[in-house]
Amino acid sequence: MNDTTLRSDIVQGHWVMRIMPKSAWPYMKLARLDRPIGTWLLLFPCWWSLTLATTASPAHQLDFGFIWLVVLFAIGSLVMRGAGCTFNDIVDRDFDIKVARTSDRPIPSGQVTTRQAILFLGLQLLIGLTILLQLNWYAVAVGAASLFLVFTYPFMKRITYWPQAWLGLTFNWGALVGWATIQGNLDWPALGLYAAGIAWTLGYDTIYAHQDKEDDALIGVKSTALKFGSATKSWLWFFYALTSLLLAATGVGLGLPWPFWAALMAVGAHFSWQILTLNSEDPQDCLTKFKSNRYVGWLLFAGLLLSNAI
Repeated sequence: MNDTTLRSDIVQGHWVMRIMPKSAWPYMKLARLDRPIGTWLLLFPCWWSLTLATTASPAHQLDFGFIWLVVLFAIGSLVMRGAGCTFNDIVDRDFDIKVARTSDRPIPSGQVTTRQAILFLGLQLLIGLTILLQLNWYAVAVGAASLFLVFTYPFMKRITYWPQAWLGLTFNWGALVGWATIQGNLDWPALGLYAAGIAWTLGYDTIYAHQDKEDDALIGVKSTALKFGSATKSWLWFFYALTSLLLAATGVGLGLPWPFWAALMAVGAHFSWQILTLNSEDPQDCLTKFKSNRYVGWLLFAGLLLSNAI
């Protein structure tokens, strides 16, 4: 097994591949269905916002309508994360072939042509549009505005050392769409949650970027991992503290009860664990810490649900 295989980000033998026909495997890899962590990180701000907006309005409850929206946003996040990854792979195909971790992705390895990837992208966008049109027109407009961020993000690492900030703007847009779906507006709690999500993304994606810093430096791709270098942990403390403070301000403003604060304390403890135990020189440890952010999502979602129930 060569170094490229060892460092590949393709998950070998994933259950998604086992249940799909072999001809569909390259497309499942394009959509990253073998790596669901990205879908979770895109989805949680949506679920947080839906729950927060429901809690903030006496007219709404955690009923069947809420559950239906939770399902819709889950499908939408799955599809739009796949679309974003597909577009990213189309744009980055010449870079990916030079990086050990990405060289065996479907396009650079020749499993899928660029034309086939574009057609697959169109299919995913069509499904995403169908999901979006189930929401109110205000939420539809807010959701559609995210496409500018989605289609410009892959170019950011060519022009700035802060592509993680652009990813934060993109990946947390669901915090705005979720609130707009329930409330029909964009009030300050949605903006506070959105800002908290951006800070969160700056933290976890800086950790993720440390996997590729050597290859990125060689091919001229920029990232916060390269910018921060040995000061990464100090920046992580700042980003995660800012995330916690913005979430706390939102909780205070809405007068959320104790389950939210218990969840926020657990999230803070998890952030501390990530930073204190991180080995930024070990790609596998970086990946483990990055993936652990799904616990942040679940903890906060549970805290918000329990707060609504109380």
